Amino acid sequence: MSTPLAEGPAGPAPDSAVPHLGDPGDLANPFSYARAAELDRVEGFPDEACRDLDRLGVPAHYVPVEHGGVLQGYDRLVSVVRRLARRDLTLAVAHVKTFLGAVCVWTAGEKEQRAALAARVLRGEPVAWALTEPEHGSDLFASGTVAEPGPGGYLLTGRKWPVNNATRSGLVCVLARTDPEGGPRGFSFLLVDKAALPSASFAHLPKVRTHGIRGADISGIAFERAPVPAAALVGRSGNGIDTVLRALLLTRTVSTGLSLGAADQALALTGGFVREGVAAGRPLLEMGRNRRILGRAHAARLAAESVVELAARGLHVLPGEAAVSAAVAKSFVPTAVDRLIADCADIMGARGFLTEHYEHGRFQKLQRDHRIVGIFDGNTFVNQHSLIRQFPVLARHRASGRSAGLAPLADLAETVPPLEPDRLSLVAHRGCSLVGGAADLAEQVAAAPAPPALAAAARRFGEQCERVHERIARTDPAAAKSPPAQAFVLASDYEACFAGAAALALWLHGHRREARGPQAHLWQGGLWTEAVLTYVGELLEQRDAVRTSAFDRLAAAVEGSAGGTLPSLIGDDAEGGRR
Repeated sequence: MSTPLAEGPAGPAPDSAVPHLGDPGDLANPFSYARAAELDRVEGFPDEACRDLDRLGVPAHYVPVEHGGVLQGYDRLVSVVRRLARRDLTLAVAHVKTFLGAVCVWTAGEKEQRAALAARVLRGEPVAWALTEPEHGSDLFASGTVAEPGPGGYLLTGRKWPVNNATRSGLVCVLARTDPEGGPRGFSFLLVDKAALPSASFAHLPKVRTHGIRGADISGIAFERAPVPAAALVGRSGNGIDTVLRALLLTRTVSTGLSLGAADQALALTGGFVREGVAAGRPLLEMGRNRRILGRAHAARLAAESVVELAARGLHVLPGEAAVSAAVAKSFVPTAVDRLIADCADIMGARGFLTEHYEHGRFQKLQRDHRIVGIFDGNTFVNQHSLIRQFPVLARHRASGRSAGLAPLADLAETVPPLEPDRLSLVAHRGCSLVGGAADLAEQVAAAPAPPALAAAARRFGEQCERVHERIARTDPAAAKSPPAQAFVLASDYEACFAGAAALALWLHGHRREARGPQAHLWQGGLWTEAVLTYVGELLEQRDAVRTSAFDRLAAAVEGSAGGTLPSLIGDDAEGGRR
């Protein structure tokens, strides 16, 4: 039986609402840590928690406002995903998948199709996104699922696996070959209603056992001449590849909210452990090594947060650059959080491996669960390869002065304009304003009334970015098709430049306002920004060449706040998300 949650009305949540999931220590709460641990042990799906999320109106966040939902800004959707992942990554992956399943209809579907799908999503009906196949993986051009002309529409044949919510979903958005020759215009999307299919025309493939997210419905579906009406076609016939590539710009950005929630969990657990723990008669928190590791982890989290926030806002403000920002976010953020979790595991020691005796085994579950985030919707290799292919464009458009128009992107007090999916570009033809203007941003910070340590860190960062741009300019454009290993190192460095530039832009456009707010201890003196630039400097140079005292000071500032509340730069997450 579901227990009423601490906050949140039934029905669609207001636009400003991020779901409140009640007391995680209450064993009767379906969102409790104990319940998540038990479901993980038995590989059980979080049915009750998903139903309560539906009752809280969370599906409204997956539906654009023009169709009765509350989705307007993708930065807000990221906050919702983050809040769910902060409590339980398995739950977040299971529930948020409906947005991924619906996104192709939002971006390419006809008005009537969008309205009909919205009504079902708002009722809490899960939607799956069926792209991958057992024989072809995520090579979309090799997809063997075929939609042949049939009476009144299509006959669908093929297998999709592994697919999140393939079994539980009522609707499946299927990529199928509509031209036997395939190619860029040979595939289309069909929104398949399983309830309307003859039972003999499809079958669910068994759930796959996984290392992490053990309770999620990772299964598959097979079709055998399943009759699908013509009205199920999403957008134009033959436009499937273009549709999925544009949709991935959205889903890759949104999915990084899972990593932010995981980082919140890891640091909350580790912070609690060091505040309580004692070794050799000394509190763990007083040990210099632990403080340095924690400070670096907090800096990594704030760097990831900076990237995600500006990538999400950029979908609205700079849609022509989304091919860069989405690739950077989906590569940089899960990788940074994997490393953050590993650093926290170093401090946690044996407590991080126990499945029952410390915090319900949350840390080891988190460590397993988060590994999937860097894999789905394009893994790190895929996203870095996408970035490498754009090196020639990025080299051509690196002129300074690009930072002048970044206020709508980086001023978090400004509401983003509505998303225009047709303006999302698959190649950033004018480069990346944020990284292109990194040196300019660094000079502005250094010239502003900034603290000396921040000004010095900004100057070093600006010089580092210039060297990265010079290396990109020397890259052979012909190597983009089959890039050497060194190109991926350069892609990682470009991601670090994006992170540092994002932090500088946020500081420039927010420090006067935020220095009077609840996170004033981090903004006054530019501490969080200096720490992020120090973290980025470690990524761009050898660690022993970078001054790391900012990590110690950041750790002290965090622990000096109320109860070790986690710092955040963003709205609802600025209270630290201890739950």
